[in-house]
Amino acid sequence: MLSWQVNVNKHTVINVDDAYSVEKPEDCIRLYDKWAKTYDQDFVERVHYMQFRQVAEQLLLRKDEIVGPVLDVGCGTGVVGICLRDGGVAEIDGIDISGEMLEVARQKKSAAGEAAYRNLIQADLTQSIDIADDHYGGLVSAGTFTHGHLGPDSLDELWRVAAPGAQCALTVRATHYKNAGFSDKLAGDVDAGLISGLELVEVNIYADDTPDRDHAEDTACIVVCQVVG
Repeated sequence: MLSWQVNVNKHTVINVDDAYSVEKPEDCIRLYDKWAKTYDQDFVERVHYMQFRQVAEQLLLRKDEIVGPVLDVGCGTGVVGICLRDGGVAEIDGIDISGEMLEVARQKKSAAGEAAYRNLIQADLTQSIDIADDHYGGLVSAGTFTHGHLGPDSLDELWRVAAPGAQCALTVRATHYKNAGFSDKLAGDVDAGLISGLELVEVNIYADDTPDRDHAEDTACIVVCQVVG
């Protein structure tokens, strides 16, 4: 059976395997710029993607311990931001490599009609990002550490922009976690005193009734931790 295919326009078809196979930042920009306008409808809704809700829930469990704004890493169209905003997080910035995705996120409103994001930043997480050290009281990410071009070394830049005590909930696709060195990297960061309280919460990426049967059993690890400094 072919993976569930998403029709972006009459000339282009994107599916989950296309997203998983991205290897270079420029390929990621090209893919998500094309997908941005239909991503929510054709992926989140039709494929029954639910990982974004689960990672938001994990961060919201720690909401009372967050001091300062939250950075939504790889925010895409803003589906995580809406969950956090409606869950009571007042200040959220989003960062993503795709300008078209950010334009969609810019339109997202909370249930109360307020903008989901305070600021939106276009940046490549394989490079240094123009954010001051120790700036954020929380980090959240759904689906960003899914593709081959973003390995565990990208975490260093996230720990840098997070303030001491920052609460973090970041998803890593389970196969990527096992094969790309995230396990060793996170264990090393614990030993080095960069993060503490490391927990892994394994979740299904899609709902049980997803029409994409090829990926129905795909799982992700939600990395929950606290930045030490």
